[in-house]
Order: sequence, then C-alpha cells, then structure tokens
Amino acid sequence: MTATITGHGGAPAWINAFLHEIDTLEFATAFATHLDQDTEMVFGTARVHGVEAIKDFFVKIDAPLVTTHEVIETWTVGDVLILRGEATVAKKTEPDTVVCAPFTHIFHLDRSDEAAPRIRSLHITAGPVDTDALL
Repeated sequence: MTATITGHGGAPAWINAFLHEIDTLEFATAFATHLDQDTEMVFGTARVHGVEAIKDFFVKIDAPLVTTHEVIETWTVGDVLILRGEATVAKKTEPDTVVCAPFTHIFHLDRSDEAAPRIRSLHITAGPVDTDALL
C-alpha cells in the first residue's frame, strides 16, 4: 500500500471546509456531505455517534471560544487520512489571549464516492493546551 504525504496547505478542499464549519459552528455542506448517522467520533475520552450528536459536541466545547484550525501536513494510506495541525484558540471574552494547540485527526473514510468521501469514524487528539491562559 502506498502512502501519500502532503506538506503545508495540502489538505483536500473538503477537509478545509469541514474544519471551517467547526471553527464557525455553522454546519452546512461539509458536515452534511461527509458525516451521517453512522459516523463515530472519538475526541479524547469522549465517544460521540451520529452527525447531530457530533455537531452538538462541537457547539458545547467551542461556543465560548474562537478557534481557527490550520492543517500542517496530511498522510493518506488507503482509506485512512491523517491530519496534523494547529488550532489557535481564544475565549470570546478574552480574544487577545490566544493559545496554540496541536491536533491530530485520523479519518477512516468510505471512498465509494471519491468526490465526496464519507467519514466512517474520526479520532481526534488535541492539546495539551495551556489552559491557564484560557481560564
């Protein structure tokens, strides 16, 4: 099996759209296209099942924050897409206090429609974050 590795800015457009919807909490095309009721997300120790529950999870953790995700590099091996990046995070009440959190996302994809792959499962590791800067 051959791995494909991309550098900075090499994430597929749909990934950038997906992360943008997380940053804005305006779930539209990317979530509707790539997630469904069978999608499972593991974020740290949390396990969330189904597109609506995943949206609710992101609203719960990100609503008090301003976040911006930047993909640094990606790896694709078969139906697995791995992202490494950084998220800038600030409380909405203290927008000048910004921390940078590393993240890794592992997407297990259904590529039966290559133009619009479906996310079967998403595993997210984020941080550590200097929580003292945010609290």
